[in-house]
Amino acid sequence: MDQPLMTIDLHPEIREEVKKLCAKFPGEYWRKLDQVRGYPTEFINALTEAGYLGALIPEEYGGAGLPLSATSAILETIHAEGCNAAACHAQMYIMGAILKHGSEEQKRKYLPGIATGQLRLQAFGVTEPTSGTDTTSLRTFARREGDHYVVNGQKVWTSRAEHSDLMLLLARTTPRGEEKKKTDGLSTFIVDMKAALGNGLTIRPIRTMMNHNSCEVFFDNMIVPAENLVGEEGKGFRYILDGMNAERLLIASESIGDAKWFTAKSVAYANERRVFGRPIGQNQGIQFPIAKAYAQMRAAELLVREGCRKFEAGEHCGEEANVAKMLAADAAWAAAEACIQTHGGFGFAEEYDIERKFRETRLYQVAPISTNLILSYVAEHVLGMPRSY
Repeated sequence: MDQPLMTIDLHPEIREEVKKLCAKFPGEYWRKLDQVRGYPTEFINALTEAGYLGALIPEEYGGAGLPLSATSAILETIHAEGCNAAACHAQMYIMGAILKHGSEEQKRKYLPGIATGQLRLQAFGVTEPTSGTDTTSLRTFARREGDHYVVNGQKVWTSRAEHSDLMLLLARTTPRGEEKKKTDGLSTFIVDMKAALGNGLTIRPIRTMMNHNSCEVFFDNMIVPAENLVGEEGKGFRYILDGMNAERLLIASESIGDAKWFTAKSVAYANERRVFGRPIGQNQGIQFPIAKAYAQMRAAELLVREGCRKFEAGEHCGEEANVAKMLAADAAWAAAEACIQTHGGFGFAEEYDIERKFRETRLYQVAPISTNLILSYVAEHVLGMPRSY
């Protein structure tokens, strides 16, 4: 890796250890996976053995019991070192629904296994083809029958479904139109995917421009034990929302890591590459886009830090989480553009890893929430303007 950029000095010991781990998985490892759309099993196992995937799980359930800022540092460093945490990051925030709203029995049953890696909670079944980000309009229905629920419906963009033991599923339990509020009538379930596969659960991979292991999942009379209901029936939408601020701060951390990786690459190449008898980095046409992207990244980094501080203090951090996610995604994309432009044709060569990271970082303009929805949130909930949708 090129000379690292200056970073906010939070959890330096964790950053250093994550950096050492990532050094074992160089660009060649990720390029080979990218060519065959493979899952980074060895990388995930290494993160698990080091305790990083159980970072937010309390010690009493076998995890590390670290704060959100430490998890932010883990994910940022993974991306700043040229690796990709998309294959595992969901586990870090999905389990929050079980931790905060699950029964003690559910916590004891699932969290220790998730912390040790015996169980993977990687799949998050929320988005549907017809509803998209309009989550309250989802159609997947779970009908109670005695001691179990029968689930029918479909989800899309359920990443890592083929590589997960458990799925956190959001489904309707009250027919649409019969709920008191739009956000009522949705429930959250823990699905044992290994037991359900072939018994009502079908998984269909979606090939995308990046190696993100995305899938469609179909439920055809899939049985879910009633004991797998998280919290109260009909309150699932609130449980999902509870974890979204953590999700957005962690995704923002990944984008900041990407921005740092791109910028380090740009600076190194701009200083080394000579054209017309001088380093191209001497030209302001090269300097300015790199410097501007760096400035954008630093601003987003500070907002992530403030969002994590508020989250850890139990304060509302919706504004910080949403805006940080948007600004960090913008900064990463700006840094990616500058990196491609600085490298010229070499930026498109696989061996430089830039085109792979370029594709990966573009995702976060869209997922897990689009920039337009963030702007709508800020307009309505921060600035007090009328709801736009």
